[in-house]
Amino acid sequence: MVDFFHWTSVALGMMILFCLYRGIRGPGFLNRIVAVNVIGTKIVIILALIGFMYNRIDMFVDISVVYALLNFIGTLAAAKFLERKGTV
Repeated sequence: MVDFFHWTSVALGMMILFCLYRGIRGPGFLNRIVAVNVIGTKIVIILALIGFMYNRIDMFVDISVVYALLNFIGTLAAAKFLERKGTV
């Protein structure tokens, strides 16, 4: 089962690279924000998988929840910035 979690984490890491390309070369600012948000979501999943692999799910779930909260707050801050700037 650990091998399955390991290869799933590697596959998610590859998906993060594709999203990183979209975040850097995206056609617009909104596409870049969505790409960064998707990267944050995939990192939360990878953290949960690492918790399963090391049998410390309690600690890694706490870390992933905090990271997801920071990701959400960052997305809200970027949306508020765009709203005040008037570009959206």
